[in-house]
Amino acid sequence: MPADDPLLRSAVHSLYCDHHGWLQGWLRKRLGNSFDAADLAQDTFVRVLKARSASEIREPRHYLSTIAKGLLVDLFRRRSLEQSYLDALACVPEAEQPSLEEQAILLEALLEIDRMLDGLGAKVKQTFILSQFEGMPYPDIAQRLGISLRSVNNYMAKAMAHCCLLQGRLL
Repeated sequence: MPADDPLLRSAVHSLYCDHHGWLQGWLRKRLGNSFDAADLAQDTFVRVLKARSASEIREPRHYLSTIAKGLLVDLFRRRSLEQSYLDALACVPEAEQPSLEEQAILLEALLEIDRMLDGLGAKVKQTFILSQFEGMPYPDIAQRLGISLRSVNNYMAKAMAHCCLLQGRLL
């Protein structure tokens, strides 16, 4: 359905008017603040607009809360990653710290890498990160994670294939 379709516009308008307040309250209870709740509520409706399926929704609150839960997970993961980055940065001597611009670029790169690895299991992610970012040899990874060397090889192959497939989709 085209974005300028009057039926789609009407369905989105009705969905927004009927459920925006409820969704924002639902999010506020989970987040503890109204500012983030308002942002995520808007992001949820942006996703509905992009999906162009508003006229087909049978259980609006379930549909909206499902989208919002995914956005909550993304928000918490992003904040956790940002905090880990800030904690690591605090350990670097002030004279060696990157500029604010470089910090922003590094953080954005970390968030992109996290998005790329999304969907892989925890062990696969850990294996990939230890190998690619810490330069750890496969036998050391196996020992540190308590897995076999064969598993390390399999996990790396899986992570590389995942990244290559994702890169192919982006081109």
